[in-house]
Amino acid sequence: MHDFHLADMIYRAIMDYAQKNSWQKVKSVTIELGSIVEHGEEILPANLAFNLKLLAEGGIAEGLEVKILKISGGDWILKEVDAE
Repeated sequence: MHDFHLADMIYRAIMDYAQKNSWQKVKSVTIELGSIVEHGEEILPANLAFNLKLLAEGGIAEGLEVKILKISGGDWILKEVDAE
């Protein structure tokens, strides 16, 4: 569950962005993910995507398509959000 914490942080950033832009539906996101280690384990793209989709259930991002691109470094970047 170490990756759930990061997924929650990213999801909150997406929702803040959606609120600021008055979006009614968030369809997809593209995230650049570096090598992030929490509690001794590296966060894997598949686990992060799963948790983001789980967090999106029942909200304006339900059915969220998540694309994760691996990058160098130890950070993440919310690269693109497709919404209306």
